[in-house]
Amino acid sequence: MNDFLTTQHLLLPGVRLDGVTLVMLALVGFIGLVILRFSRAYLHGDPGRPRYLRWLLATLAAVMVLILSSNLLVLVLAWMAASLTLHQLLTFYADRTQALVAAHKKFLVSRVADLCMLGALALLGSHVGSLELADLHAWAEATPSLPAAVQAATVLLVLGVSLKSAQLPFHGWLLQVMEAPTPVSALLHAGIVNIGGFLMIRLAPLMAKAELAQTLLVLIGTTTAVVAALVMTTRVSIKVSLAWSTCAQMGFMLVQCGLGAWSFALLHLVAHSLYKAHAFLSSGSTVDQWRTQALVAKREPVGLGRWFAAAGVALLAVTAVGTLSGASSRQQPAAWALAGVMGLALTPLLVRGVGGGWRRLVTVGLSALGVATLSFTWHTAFGQLLAAPAQDGAMAPRLALVLVGFGLLFVLQAVMHARPEGRLARTLYPRLFAGLYLDESFTRLTFRLWPPRLPPRAPHGRPSPVIETLEA
Repeated sequence: MNDFLTTQHLLLPGVRLDGVTLVMLALVGFIGLVILRFSRAYLHGDPGRPRYLRWLLATLAAVMVLILSSNLLVLVLAWMAASLTLHQLLTFYADRTQALVAAHKKFLVSRVADLCMLGALALLGSHVGSLELADLHAWAEATPSLPAAVQAATVLLVLGVSLKSAQLPFHGWLLQVMEAPTPVSALLHAGIVNIGGFLMIRLAPLMAKAELAQTLLVLIGTTTAVVAALVMTTRVSIKVSLAWSTCAQMGFMLVQCGLGAWSFALLHLVAHSLYKAHAFLSSGSTVDQWRTQALVAKREPVGLGRWFAAAGVALLAVTAVGTLSGASSRQQPAAWALAGVMGLALTPLLVRGVGGGWRRLVTVGLSALGVATLSFTWHTAFGQLLAAPAQDGAMAPRLALVLVGFGLLFVLQAVMHARPEGRLARTLYPRLFAGLYLDESFTRLTFRLWPPRLPPRAPHGRPSPVIETLEA
């Protein structure tokens, strides 16, 4: 069984069927079916529904080809096709200015990413002699150190993946595609934007020896995850908050790939896709829940002492589970670092339990143990799907970057929640609410380089907020 899950089996020429393929086919097929059924009801009576369904099916078909392909060139071309068909869905409502601006920015970013990908393929093809995934894997495993040209190719791949994964500062389009139909947002956030993680997993034997590329993955991913997570806490709009969450989650997925934690990255990809599809398709009921919670009296801010106590409980739970599972900190340093990040991520859920009596403390402690146990169990299960390559080069700088970055994120979140009227919160909140003004600068640049075609404005009509910002 393990052979079947970790080795390539060719049923048809150009098809790669292994454990990762089966997981991704099941994931995309399931989410695609749910979104298709939801779309039929969502767009019932809309005259454009047949056109929408055609482009939706074309996008899903391109993603399926991408997953099944055993050739890197076909995989990249299928990703380009998925991007172009998705563009038709993002501009489904051609009279919505914000939708057109967002789609235009995504189009430009994706085309730059495509150029990076094609440049990488040219370098790999000329040095390896083949773009078949099996040949690339065998060449990488037999090569002690990658030549400079192949190192450059891996860097170009990382840049292309980062651009298509909505990493800072090229993230703005992801936040503004909410003008498209809700099922399109679910498809984009659940099945398209995370393809970069899949590509990195496919090229794991090659990327494991590309130390510069992996460091770049960790740097880009950590920066995006930390900033996006902070900005997300300032958002009121449910969908925009979900979009910032996706931005942060994609950054964390790139961090996992940069640390060589391929099974964690695959697990994250599957879990995030399922969660985001459900979150977007049920966003209407989320609004109702938020309104109900708004009627409840607000609690006093939790002090810093409880935050750090809750972090201690979460980290203790993760350490206990990791130790019982037999994970070695020397053999799996990346897994332990990511487990520590998971412990810090559990803290906001547990923070109100600390200080609520022994019964409450036991409850939240058992909850933390349960989540940590599930994480290590699924990590082990997904590890069986991958023949994880050994990591070359020094891991210490990358691990230090991750721990410092996410440790800083935890401290900032704790201080801002514990002291919402404090000096730090009053200084950071306005800037975070504005997204550090990154997207405004990028939008102005795109309008100067290649202005989009926008619908004509009514004689006395007011321009959209996006146009007002650019004209200011």
